[in-house]
Amino acid sequence: MSILSLLSDPAAWAALATLIVMEVVLGIDNLVFISLLSNKLPEDQRVRVRRVGISLALVLRLVLLSTIAWIAGLTDPLFDLGLAGAVNDHGQPSFETAFSVRDLILIAGGVFLLWKATTEIHQTIDPDDSDESQTDVIDQKAPATLSFGYAIVQILLLDIVFSFDSILTAIGMTDQLPIMIVAVVVAVGAMMLASTPLANFIERNPTVVMLALGFLLMIGAVLIADGFGVHVPKGYIYAAMAFSGVVEGLNIAARRGRGHKTGH
Repeated sequence: MSILSLLSDPAAWAALATLIVMEVVLGIDNLVFISLLSNKLPEDQRVRVRRVGISLALVLRLVLLSTIAWIAGLTDPLFDLGLAGAVNDHGQPSFETAFSVRDLILIAGGVFLLWKATTEIHQTIDPDDSDESQTDVIDQKAPATLSFGYAIVQILLLDIVFSFDSILTAIGMTDQLPIMIVAVVVAVGAMMLASTPLANFIERNPTVVMLALGFLLMIGAVLIADGFGVHVPKGYIYAAMAFSGVVEGLNIAARRGRGHKTGH
């Protein structure tokens, strides 16, 4: 279908609007991780690492869109363990024993997220363990590019996982490449606009950091489950995240209210 035909097709506009919403929602996971990671860098590097990380996400998505046939083939089984899993109430296996490249990418990404979030939670709860190593780095006056480069590598790894998820979602919703490209560009543009306000909000409210790390743990577990064929509806995940965010917002408002009353 030509571009002009798409512009005059109401169904194409509806598909575009739906896909943009889906891509923005899927980008929340990516954005939370980038915001948390960038806040651990020196202040003069934070905006740059967020821009580089989100730009990499856009490039990866566009590259993957240019190889749609190959991406679609990544869902084909790569190998089968041949194990008989537990059977659910419908007589179907509770988990898959045949794994595709997509499954392996999701599992690897989920494990990485679990490791990263657990490490960050440990450092937040018991910062003394990391103080000594951080002091050594400062004493040796290591160049800041090491921290910047390490952050970019971690962001790139997660960008790959989230990009595959994003593009596979787009392929499942429409077969029109121009619609996919526009939706991805708009969604990543929204991520770019929201990255700094979100990162600043997290920095101003330390308790939000733990909530965001909890989100990453949940997302990691969901990615691993999805890789094993246990599909958790995304609506449940984002509803839980939204509810937790609202509760934390009420806690922040309550703390500010008490602070105003006491004059702090």
